[in-house]
Amino acid sequence: MIKQLHISNYALIDKLDIGFADGLTIITGETGAGKSIILGALSLILGERADTKAIRDTSSKTIVEATFGIKGYQLEHFFKDNDIDWDDQECLVRRELSPTGRSRAFINDTPVALTVLRELSTRLLDIHSQHSNMLLSQPAFQLSVLDNIADNSALLNDYRKAYQEFREATRMLDETSRAIEQLRRNEDYIRFQLDQLQAMQLQPDEDQELEVLQNKLSNITELKEGLWNVENNLNSDENSILERLNDVALRLEAAEPNLVEVAGMSARVRSSLIELKDIAQSISTIVDTLNDDPAELARVDERLNNIYSLQRKHNAQNVNQLIDIQHDYERQLGEIEHNDDIIEELKLRVATTQAAAREIASQLSSKRREAARCFNTELLALATPLGMKNISFEVAFNETGLTPSGTDAVEFMMAFNKNQRPMPVKDTASGGEISRVMLCIKTIIARHVLLPSIIFDEVDTGVSGDVANMIGEMMSDISQSIQVIAITHLPQVAANGDHHLRVFKTDTDVETLTRVEQLDEEEHVMEIARMLSGKDLNQAAIDNAKSLIKHQRTHFKK
Repeated sequence: MIKQLHISNYALIDKLDIGFADGLTIITGETGAGKSIILGALSLILGERADTKAIRDTSSKTIVEATFGIKGYQLEHFFKDNDIDWDDQECLVRRELSPTGRSRAFINDTPVALTVLRELSTRLLDIHSQHSNMLLSQPAFQLSVLDNIADNSALLNDYRKAYQEFREATRMLDETSRAIEQLRRNEDYIRFQLDQLQAMQLQPDEDQELEVLQNKLSNITELKEGLWNVENNLNSDENSILERLNDVALRLEAAEPNLVEVAGMSARVRSSLIELKDIAQSISTIVDTLNDDPAELARVDERLNNIYSLQRKHNAQNVNQLIDIQHDYERQLGEIEHNDDIIEELKLRVATTQAAAREIASQLSSKRREAARCFNTELLALATPLGMKNISFEVAFNETGLTPSGTDAVEFMMAFNKNQRPMPVKDTASGGEISRVMLCIKTIIARHVLLPSIIFDEVDTGVSGDVANMIGEMMSDISQSIQVIAITHLPQVAANGDHHLRVFKTDTDVETLTRVEQLDEEEHVMEIARMLSGKDLNQAAIDNAKSLIKHQRTHFKK
């Protein structure tokens, strides 16, 4: 329930703090006093669009803040899912609007998106106005009424999970079928490309190895001549490097006995000689193997040209990428060859998930039909005393395919006159009748489920007398289980209030402001007397007001 409302810098309100209690709170005031302004401020809490025109003083921001009692509303998961501090007793919701048009929302001082604010606020506060009556003709609202009465929330969650699994299975089947069909259309192309790649018998990193071999074969003469010169310098018959190093080693060996400073140098030169002789021998062997082979070079050139051509064709950087493409073609052909098994498996999954969803949908439908029978009985019992003595009502059910809400398409059928065939609400009910029917529906729902606090905004417009009395009693009935706030111009409705707030305007030297005062019992009587008599307040009106209040309290709240 809403416990406290703070509004600052909004329209005709400079600063306003309103306290609310449980039961039925009545709000009255002259037309134009500011009742709609308070509702406009509350709509910001509900996440509605903010309008900078409502900012009273453009040098500061507008703030609307509401404290809600949330004990018993089972909202802990919502707070944890949205990373908001959790308090199982109270919740603080705030909306700020800057003169620049920037809007910010907070829950327990945590900044949140408007979508999060809307999701929470709709669980805490329901503003029902004449505009809300249009919901009555909407199939989604009609179905939600039955689900509320049937207490289908848990079953609906199970169904939505099953329906989502069915939709996902159907999506997978459709996408796979389209992909396989595309593969089938491309099968000849894929086979042709794959045959080309397989015919090449590509090996990993083959292009790099061939490029090295190509460079070798292309430069064989220069390579052979260069290596021959190296071998000749190392080991020629006259004045070779090896010959001269051998002479160096001999001279060092001769000097070592007499010159300690060169000790060991001959051994180091001999070691170098051994290494250089090995190099010379290796070069000689290499030179013998270097033979000019134009045929091999032509083969390598052709192989590389074929590889390069495939790389350009398939937009590949190297042989390894070509091999990956070949494997992908092989995979695609494998899918084509085994597509029947894949499709059958997916079809089985679709059928299984569809059957599971239909089973839960059938349970939902049964509970809705039972709820419709109870709803019909309760609605007629409530609506008949509200000036609709000839009302008839039924819920028409039509079976559909699987939808996000089940397999039921429902339509509320009503008639308000004798011998009139029930017709869809949108085609038969007047504005006043719809308003009273919606009030009955809210009363029924309140009896079955834990609704948020409800604000009725002049839903009693256009009625009077006994019908007005009944509307007041119905609001009082709802307030036995939830908090009800009713904005009204009818004294018969106001007389049912447990609490009474009066909205009025006051003038200062420079401006007009909206104010709200909490009425005590005596002021409550006087306000209803004014509502009964208008400007001519007299003792008769006061006595009439006392009598009306006493009658309503003794008649309804015994």
